[in-house]
Amino acid sequence: MVDKKTMPFCMPMFRTWVPRHIQPWIYIVQVLCIQFSGGVYLGALEAVRGTTALQLEDLLMLLYAGLAGMAVWFPMLFRTKFRFTNQQLLITSAVVIAVCNLISMSTTNMAILLPVCFIAGIAKIQGTFECMSNIQLWMTPERDFGVFFPILHIILLTAITGSAWLAAVVAFHLSWQMMHVLTVGTMCFVILVQITLCRPWCPMPQRMPLKGIDITSGLLISLLMLMISYILVYGDRLMWFFSPTLRWILAVGLILLAFIMYRLKTVENPYISLEIFKYKNVLAILLVTAIAELLLGAEHTLEEIYWTEVRGLEEHTKTALCLWSLPGVYVGVLITLFWLGHKKWKIWKLFAIGFGCIFIYSMWMYFYMDVNAPIEQYRLGLAFRGCAYAILAASLMWSLHESVHDLQHFFMALFIFNVIHMYLAGASGYGLYTTLFKHFMADNMSRYGAYLTLSSLGQQGGLSTLNTQLSALSVSIMSVTLKQIFGQIIYVSGLMTVAFLLLDIPRVRTGIEKVPYWPVYGIKLLTRSSSH
Repeated sequence: MVDKKTMPFCMPMFRTWVPRHIQPWIYIVQVLCIQFSGGVYLGALEAVRGTTALQLEDLLMLLYAGLAGMAVWFPMLFRTKFRFTNQQLLITSAVVIAVCNLISMSTTNMAILLPVCFIAGIAKIQGTFECMSNIQLWMTPERDFGVFFPILHIILLTAITGSAWLAAVVAFHLSWQMMHVLTVGTMCFVILVQITLCRPWCPMPQRMPLKGIDITSGLLISLLMLMISYILVYGDRLMWFFSPTLRWILAVGLILLAFIMYRLKTVENPYISLEIFKYKNVLAILLVTAIAELLLGAEHTLEEIYWTEVRGLEEHTKTALCLWSLPGVYVGVLITLFWLGHKKWKIWKLFAIGFGCIFIYSMWMYFYMDVNAPIEQYRLGLAFRGCAYAILAASLMWSLHESVHDLQHFFMALFIFNVIHMYLAGASGYGLYTTLFKHFMADNMSRYGAYLTLSSLGQQGGLSTLNTQLSALSVSIMSVTLKQIFGQIIYVSGLMTVAFLLLDIPRVRTGIEKVPYWPVYGIKLLTRSSSH
């Protein structure tokens, strides 16, 4: 009997004349092409706003629609892999992404762009999964997920940061539409590779039929996710639930949620099995994921306010500065590989290191947030942010796999995990931080404004001097407000770091597990008092 560990790695989808040693690298190039794609591009948001009537909230809504499409398609990934060939999946994904990019560069109609970005997200995750699943055994012949997940996040996080930088550079030197043209070109490259270098191949000789899939629940869940993102993205702009529109959307969303839960409990083969939540530690993992993503949401909101409003940086300068998070990402991946893949140590202290990196990042931003500080001083802080993201994303995904062993349930759990990881917590973070910023900003303006007089502002120089001083005062108050919010992040990340360091102590961890639930404690207390 042949040992699986001694079997040479092969990729049967390639034609025989393609050299074996370059076959995995061809698939890595393809996955990078797919990961660099999207319906809208973070780095080009300012350019799109400047040339169209779309507002920032509209573009963020489109961005989260793409993330929702990626998240909702996870339960379908293995079904499609066992039903179609690699050529069918990758060519279809590339064609869909190319068509979506052609549409999104040609119209500003939100009713068209929203489903287009959603479908582009589905095609993006399908193509990514097809590429990565075929080279998994090349990365780790033992199928060790402590190795696979960290390496996977090298590609994912490099593409997230790199695509934003590339879109900003292309928009600065050419136009934002050219990023879509570039994506169409890379998708043509993927199609060409599949036609010339590969042949149709499916890992299942007996194709798995797509019958019995609860498509209705999947569509309803997608609609609910878009409604939630609308509330979170537009909430601050529409004054939250003072708006009749948001109140109606919330009411319909709650009814839709109740109907989805009823359907998932009663349908024979639900799109998402509620049995997932019975696995050990799943709820705890999802809670830690939500907290981590909310803390890291400062990257998209607070940093954006600071770079744009306070420092006045151009988009390509901001994205070039944020490239300094990539060295931190690679260090975080190496730490996770060493911890989980090589040493097989307990996860608690690794979580503590991840939250500790968030703590250092927020401290760095808090103390160095100054209008006169050179932007090079932020590089190390951004590297710590990248390190935190790499450690927490890879280790939380590994923890989920360790808790949910059933393959079908694992991909359903990945759907819930990515709803929080990629989508819900990010949108919630935007809504939370913008609301906090507006509240603290108004409070600080009222406090400092009470001390303003013409004599304190200076009467020399006339109106131009007064405007300059008021502008400088507004920028200073923005800096103070951002420091206040970063201070809250310092508290929460510090508490999470200490909590996981304590959980690493066996006596503390076992002591917590022995503490009874509150109802059990209450029943014991009532029994004891009645006996007296």
